[in-house]
Amino acid sequence: MITFSMNGEAVDVDVDPVTPILWVVRETLGMTGTKFGCGIAQCGACTVLLDGEPIRSCSTPVSEADGRALTTVEGLADEGGASSRLQQAWIDEQVPQCGYCQSGQLMSATALLRDNPAPSDDDIDAAMSGNICRCGTYVRIRRAIKRAAAGDQATELETQA
Repeated sequence: MITFSMNGEAVDVDVDPVTPILWVVRETLGMTGTKFGCGIAQCGACTVLLDGEPIRSCSTPVSEADGRALTTVEGLADEGGASSRLQQAWIDEQVPQCGYCQSGQLMSATALLRDNPAPSDDDIDAAMSGNICRCGTYVRIRRAIKRAAAGDQATELETQA
């Protein structure tokens, strides 16, 4: 039995410990927001957060999640289902085209903004370099990250006033 937290909820799964996290999340737990891309940890479509750090769920065995906190794209919204500031920025900037890579992109961007609330273009490019978008929406992704970051800064200024 492997026990971990997924999107804030305790989860117990009875699966082979070498099963990739991606398949446990999608097939065992029915959370299909995380996508299968290349299967060799190169495209980033399967990115989730494990203890807040982005990982490739297609190549990480579920045994690595035992006793830890896993966050999928479904976990970015608040308890009422409202989009996170980053998700709203994604919508406002009309980032997705085909949308396939977007859950992985959002997870990497979430980790970036947590660690660096005011990233430069170079910071964004470096943090997002492992996530491939075949539609080429990189400019929109950068704008959305900056929009979310600006919103966070505006919120901080409002609370200080």
